[in-house]
Amino acid sequence: MSSTLIIGLIIGYFCILILISYFTSKNTDSETFFLANRQSPWYVVAFGMIGTSLSGVTFVSIPGMVEVAQFSYLQLVLGYLLGYFVIATVLMPLYYRLNLVSIYTYLEQRFGYWSYKTGAAFFLLSRTLGASIRLFLVAGVLQLAVFDDLGIPFAVSVIISITLIWVYTFRGGMKTIIWTDTFQTTAMLIAVVTTIWLISDELNMGFQGMIESVQNSQYSQVFFWDVKDSKYFLKQFFSGAFIAIVMTGLDQDMMQKNLSCKNIGEAQKNMFWFSIILVFVNLLFLTLGALLYIYANSKGIDLPAKGDDVFPFLALNHFTPFLGIVFILGIIAITYASADSALTALTTSFCVDFLNFSERSEHERVRLRYIVHFSISVVMVLVIIAFHKLNSESVITAVFKVAGYTYGPLLGLYTFGLYTKRAVRDKYVPAICIISPILTYIISANSVEWLYGYEFGFEVLILNGLLTLLGLFAISSGKTDELELAQEQA
Repeated sequence: MSSTLIIGLIIGYFCILILISYFTSKNTDSETFFLANRQSPWYVVAFGMIGTSLSGVTFVSIPGMVEVAQFSYLQLVLGYLLGYFVIATVLMPLYYRLNLVSIYTYLEQRFGYWSYKTGAAFFLLSRTLGASIRLFLVAGVLQLAVFDDLGIPFAVSVIISITLIWVYTFRGGMKTIIWTDTFQTTAMLIAVVTTIWLISDELNMGFQGMIESVQNSQYSQVFFWDVKDSKYFLKQFFSGAFIAIVMTGLDQDMMQKNLSCKNIGEAQKNMFWFSIILVFVNLLFLTLGALLYIYANSKGIDLPAKGDDVFPFLALNHFTPFLGIVFILGIIAITYASADSALTALTTSFCVDFLNFSERSEHERVRLRYIVHFSISVVMVLVIIAFHKLNSESVITAVFKVAGYTYGPLLGLYTFGLYTKRAVRDKYVPAICIISPILTYIISANSVEWLYGYEFGFEVLILNGLLTLLGLFAISSGKTDELELAQEQA
């Protein structure tokens, strides 16, 4: 597949996104940019959130991890259902009742100034790292497929990727993203279904034969019951529940879409349907992973040692040119669906949580929003380049490790705020939220020796949240009358 063809596909794809942006960004203001005037149809939000929640990590890393982890990732996904139920029944009613733009303003009402700024800062750190890691993946694929042949350095390809996102999001914000994500989710699903179908056809399998081949393969084991194994069911299930709570319910990016719905009832319908569809979509990706390894074994193909490289390697070197095109379009669609909303959410959080937007004129809001939007784009470029220099593991593993250490303090803060009526010494909260991840890392790094062979996986998030919770108890006092109203609203 020629580099010229791929570049043509990318240009054509982004022309469609820019066209969507043109029609959706007319007559926009800050309210449109942040929450799409709270007029988003719930079913459009639910469908678009599929692409946002998955990203290029799912498209490449989940199929690539099947050889080592089999279908154990599905245990994590099943845990998501519990987490999304908590979000829909506990967190979302709170956010709507308080009429929030940034969900972290709840922390100021509940605890105070420093808790609020700490929570918002941890989101900025978490989402910047998470979105950058996801973009690193697609930038690497495009580098392999296109830019290496043209002699273009990785840093330049990253700048191109971020610039393209900035172009179609800087005006319309959330109103644009609701619709571009819908388009990109559609493109992603078409790509993965087409890939599964064409691989099955190449292997002379019908639909039933494909299902049987995957079920009978060495890759299809879902449940693992060895308590010391990082794939142990309960560890995966409850890690999935808490990952869903923090990476969706405590994440401005994902909640901003829900808050753009007309009312709490529509937002909850969005969340329930989104969670159900997400399980089946992840099952599709795991099935794709099994088929990739079955295909390689049947053709005698030596695969790369790194799982993240397996799908790109086969798509660009061994599949038909048409399937290679499908792969490129799929990974672009799913990655940018995640990255564009992250850029908007980061802009929203910084503007609302640190620049006191409510006290500024609309003219000043627009000017500052453009500056922040551009500045965050630059930061993401720098983080991606740094990650390219340092990373040596599966990207999906890296994403969840980052989440475990950076979202843990948010988990502890919200749990303490929602389920106790105790006041905290607000000025000490930043120290608690910094110390907890450090202690989590120390315990995780030594758990095999200290805990009789127990090895931490994604559940470092739970440990981190628990340590934060204990720290908050240590700096708290009995309930106060001022907190009664916030607790009743929760």
